[in-house]
Amino acid sequence: MLRRARMLEANRMTMRIRWDFGELGMDEARKLKIAAAAEALTHVKDGMRLGIGTGSTAEEFVRLLAEKVSGGFKIIGVPTSERTAKLCEELGVPLTTLDETPHLDLTVDGADEVDTNLSLIKGGGGALLREKIVAAASDAMIVIADSSKVVETLGRFPLPVEVNRFGLGATFRAIEEAAAKCGLAGPLALRLKDGSPFVTDGGHYIVDASFGRIPDPKTLSDALFAIPGVVEHGLFIGLARAAVIAGNDGIRTMNRS
Repeated sequence: MLRRARMLEANRMTMRIRWDFGELGMDEARKLKIAAAAEALTHVKDGMRLGIGTGSTAEEFVRLLAEKVSGGFKIIGVPTSERTAKLCEELGVPLTTLDETPHLDLTVDGADEVDTNLSLIKGGGGALLREKIVAAASDAMIVIADSSKVVETLGRFPLPVEVNRFGLGATFRAIEEAAAKCGLAGPLALRLKDGSPFVTDGGHYIVDASFGRIPDPKTLSDALFAIPGVVEHGLFIGLARAAVIAGNDGIRTMNRS
């Protein structure tokens, strides 16, 4: 059930729509994900070339998008993971590739953390490399998340670092040294799935770095990219144009100044 809420300004954020899912029997977290996804869908125009994100919030967006597509709404999408591609195919969302469609109008994706500058930590779903490639190929990126993901400073969520399988021990050490030069420290953990190393769609491993607060994401980003064994990392800086945030008091949109 939808109902319009009054518009108000607060800290560069705009309250947009209040959603009431009380009769749906959903858990609160999913209600908020659906609310953010539905608001983001209003920014998708007929005929767009669309980057489609990965993760639980992005999946709610795919389901809503599929409903519009079934009614004749025309888009073509580039999925950021095999998981997203499978869901899109099951629901009838038409897909293409960046080889066939190298320039996209918009990407809609979730995030593990969003700071007040719209810098992000992403990669909890393991698709950070493709997510960043697709976002960079887009004219704009809209992030969808619930209010628990908004932080003043990034780092509460462990930073995913995608690494080459070869030379893993040396790469671990280099990540620790790079972090130390940035004034950061914390445990590194190789991500596992069913007791074995998690393997990304690109065939790489992921190291989750629990550095705590990251006051200077750009400096850390540059330091990590200087490591030969690092393929990509989950700091998304300067890519998101807006973030649609759903909370119990409604929807707010954060815009990059």
